Amino acid sequence: MTTKLDEQIEILLLEEDLITSDQLYEAKRDQARSGKSLKQVIQEKGFASEAEVASIIAKRRGLTFLDLGTYRINASAVALISEEFARKHNVLPIDFEDGKLVVALTDPTNIFAIDDLQIITGHRIKPVVATEESLAAAISHYFRMDVSVGDGLEEVESFEGKELSELKEITEEAPIIKLVNLIIAKAVHDKASDIHVDPGEKNVRIRYRIDGVLHEVMKSPKRIQPALISRFKIMAGMDIAEHRKPQDGHCGLTIGGKAIDFRVATLPTVYGERVVLRILEKESILLNLDDLGFLSDSLDRYRQSFNKPYGAILITGPTGSGKSTTLYATLNVLNTEEKNIITIEDPVEYRLPGINQIQINTRAGLTFAMGLRAILRASPDIVMVGEIRDKETAQIAIEAALTGHLVFSTLHTNDAPGAVTRLTEMEIEPFLTSSAVDCIQAQRLARKLCKHCKESYTPSLKSLKEVNFPLKDSKPPSIYRAKGCNKCNNTGYKGRIGIYEVMLVSETIERLTVERATAEEIKKVAVSEGMKTLRVDGFEKVLMGATSIEEVMRVVV
Repeated sequence: MTTKLDEQIEILLLEEDLITSDQLYEAKRDQARSGKSLKQVIQEKGFASEAEVASIIAKRRGLTFLDLGTYRINASAVALISEEFARKHNVLPIDFEDGKLVVALTDPTNIFAIDDLQIITGHRIKPVVATEESLAAAISHYFRMDVSVGDGLEEVESFEGKELSELKEITEEAPIIKLVNLIIAKAVHDKASDIHVDPGEKNVRIRYRIDGVLHEVMKSPKRIQPALISRFKIMAGMDIAEHRKPQDGHCGLTIGGKAIDFRVATLPTVYGERVVLRILEKESILLNLDDLGFLSDSLDRYRQSFNKPYGAILITGPTGSGKSTTLYATLNVLNTEEKNIITIEDPVEYRLPGINQIQINTRAGLTFAMGLRAILRASPDIVMVGEIRDKETAQIAIEAALTGHLVFSTLHTNDAPGAVTRLTEMEIEPFLTSSAVDCIQAQRLARKLCKHCKESYTPSLKSLKEVNFPLKDSKPPSIYRAKGCNKCNNTGYKGRIGIYEVMLVSETIERLTVERATAEEIKKVAVSEGMKTLRVDGFEKVLMGATSIEEVMRVVV
């Protein structure tokens, strides 16, 4: 059956010289036999692609053609309709623009669907044209996520007391629930580590931290801010009546069959409460040191230290540099039946079978220092302290390393040599540090170049010299840079790789520590003894094609 859209397609494709009259005749003949749409037959026979047909339709009707595969869809727009309506009319609200609801559809002549959307949503409609394939994929993606997270949200009920009944009515309205579900599920799907809900003067901005970098994924109308923030707070068991003080909470959800833990924190701002959700997988995860991005010689140096029966190994770097991941991967290597391994963490990010993991609880008085004392009475072979935050914890950890335990911990310093002076600043005697600490490792996480779109180029000698890039001869090497494609959301990067600086504490470094030498003096000796600095390690990964110069310079001091 020939539709009104089919008749338009005939004329448009001929006028645009996309098909010949013979091809059109052949397509119409096959259409009559198969009962398929003319557009579908033309695509199947390869006369014109779906994108070409959709683009021509949009152009002739004065509309915009969008590739939904690269478009940043606003989940608050999707939440305005049901999956049944989207599939029945083959439409999907994707954004808000100038007070109108932007709606993607394949048939712009379908005025009935547009009229129904205007009535259901209460918005004026701005139609845009998309291909059937991309629209079907977007509908399946968003509504499948909504269903998968729905079951997990049943856990929310246990946090809601009677005093919250009034706001509960608001936060349990279908659009708000659907919007929160979509925000959470999309973040998990996109492998985000954090969700940031930032209230502004005129709207609410939603951002995901993906591969260590924040990306804005949507903006929601200001009027939904109270219900949106309250929904997150109820999920995390927070006091929704308190808006003036920061709060912390957590919730556990099951998304796509995976148990996910969310650490939630609020912060009062001039435009309302800001919410950050940290996404942590609750299931056990087996991490491999070989997969973290160590260069072979750096990994050999690190293995040399953790295979010793005692001593302290410190992992340093800023928040989000992958310190915990390195520690978990190391513990997986050391985890055998013969060893008693106990950790104290805040929070316990991964569950490791066969290892005793303790979650600190400051409200109950269980701090790192108190927990560490208790651990040492439990006859451990290996101890992991999530973070050395104060003198007391540092003192106990150092003493544990001196009394026959292998101790792992993290410290916030810019590089490996800086950890020595940091401990001295925490009033740990240098002679204790020099005796106890066996290895200090600094690290960063750099984004990996997308393997589908990275492009080769030869930089100028001047630009390489500006960043002190090591040159073997006067000829600049061919390296890679970011470009951007659909596979990496047009960022040019996909995934992350570690950049490492492994300093073994030699006799010379021990002597410098006791003499209270500066971090720079210690660094010079460490480099002469074979340590690769963070920058050198990063540049070697640039030469390997794993990352770019720009990314190394972004994360390395």
